[in-house]
Amino acid sequence: MRIVFASFLVIIGVTLFMTLQCTAKATSQASVAASPYLIERVANNDWLLIDVRSPQEFADGHIPGAVNIPHENINDYLSELEGHKNKPIIIYCRSGRRAKLAMKVLEELDFSEVMHLEGDMLGWSAAGMTVDRM
Repeated sequence: MRIVFASFLVIIGVTLFMTLQCTAKATSQASVAASPYLIERVANNDWLLIDVRSPQEFADGHIPGAVNIPHENINDYLSELEGHKNKPIIIYCRSGRRAKLAMKVLEELDFSEVMHLEGDMLGWSAAGMTVDRM
């Protein structure tokens, strides 16, 4: 009887642990701070920086080195993004909502290092960082 009870507790413990691990992975989103280091990593092609705002917003001002992929079209660019599946991808929008939607899509497709730019474009501008305009 003790063996059955001990086995039951072990199974419950393992199940609880696995559930918590899956939940933590699904809800944890790493972020990157606005800094010259970010621009350097993007310029060296170490990181991919994606602006998920509209083309007009992107033209009005974006972070140097960013590529524009509107959040509602992210699925249309998966073949181009495939080469970055195991590399850091930093995503931003104006204030965060669209970036989180795009991040969710990529995370569900097993992109391993999807991160959010802290403060998005509003934070970047408020920090006095460089902005490119078209």
